[in-house]
Amino acid sequence: MSLISRYLEDNGIPTVVAASARDIVETCGVPRLLFTDFPLGNPCGEPGDVAQQRRIAAMAMDLFESADRPRTTQQTPFQWSKGDGWKSRVFTQEQPWQTPEIKNAWLENKALYRKLKDEGGA
Repeated sequence: MSLISRYLEDNGIPTVVAASARDIVETCGVPRLLFTDFPLGNPCGEPGDVAQQRRIAAMAMDLFESADRPRTTQQTPFQWSKGDGWKSRVFTQEQPWQTPEIKNAWLENKALYRKLKDEGGA
């Protein structure tokens, strides 16, 4: 979404990105970011919480009007109703979803890429 936003902006169409991965989106350099500290996939509010979703959408429109400089980030005041336990599963060195087979295949592909790059083929 961030890259699409940058493309639209480069072509004269202003945008606001609502996101829950602040570091990634800011790295892409979007002009206006509304950040909600929720699990990925929920930047516009919790499922079923229409009032919260409307408030976040309104905040995005307000940011659209009020941002006075490039790369403006605003954070919503909301907290995930089930607590911050989701963060301990996401922000960790361990990757429990990654089996040894998947990790080994990734390492092999990484080594192949580096070899091809060194040889000028990648």
